[in-house]
Amino acid sequence: MSLLQELGAQLRATSDDLPTGLVTKAMERLRSATELLNWVRQESQQDIGVPQLGNATEHAEHAAAALRAAQDAVAAYLAVLGLSGQPGAPPGQDWRDSLKPEETRPAPDREAPPEREKLGPWWQQRVAQLTGEPAPEDDKPGRDGTDTAELLRRVAAGVRSGDRARLGRELHAVNASTGLGLSAVTTPVLHRLAADLLGHEPRPEDVPRLRSAAEGRVKSLLPGTSPQVLQTLIDRICRVPVQQQEQQQEGRPATHPADSAVTAGVLTGVLLARLGRDADSLRPDAPEPVRRDDEAGEGR
Repeated sequence: MSLLQELGAQLRATSDDLPTGLVTKAMERLRSATELLNWVRQESQQDIGVPQLGNATEHAEHAAAALRAAQDAVAAYLAVLGLSGQPGAPPGQDWRDSLKPEETRPAPDREAPPEREKLGPWWQQRVAQLTGEPAPEDDKPGRDGTDTAELLRRVAAGVRSGDRARLGRELHAVNASTGLGLSAVTTPVLHRLAADLLGHEPRPEDVPRLRSAAEGRVKSLLPGTSPQVLQTLIDRICRVPVQQQEQQQEGRPATHPADSAVTAGVLTGVLLARLGRDADSLRPDAPEPVRRDDEAGEGR
């Protein structure tokens, strides 16, 4: 291996090791927490930490943008050196990181296991409003063994089949924390799916195309959702400048915290269906999907 090839390999390994996916997941969890507190504050008329979370989210957004810029710079430098065709990790792997099971630490023997959430059935009530499907009377929320990544695959399967009743059952069967986690795990997944559908990285000018490709199906499966929620998700996928997003949302009431999570899960299923993929393609160890060129993307 020449000195130039060794330099390229080291740069590529460094770029692959950057925790872009983990930072993006943390950013989305902060954003989800902010939405939840905004809703609680609206109901209680009390300031309970929203500004602090907003600052943390902004820092996470800057960190994610800096990591993406660093990866782009390394890729551009390798291209200048003529090493862009050398083997390395495939691009756009953040979505795999977001779907991996989170590491859990066993509690010390003297500590009692954490109690289950005691927030009441608000998650099931909101799911019923969004889907139009009431919670089964004999079903208890919090299906054993179902984490957020598995819930996303179940939701995507229900969307692909076009079965709103099935979609409602899957969402009703989990607790609020598992359901709200959809906001975090779907962000890099949606960005990757949108890139595959468009044939290039999503850009702000792609917002109308993505909206027209998804809004009809999303509305049919979630008749109770607001168009504002889908618009915000698509703006984030296409990385519309934050200031522009804030201007569009100015004066609008805070959305329910479950709305973004549920809509993001359904949007993931819609884009999967547009690409002709099934829910198993969302497994972190699934084979790398074939990315189509721009002309193929236009034809879907």
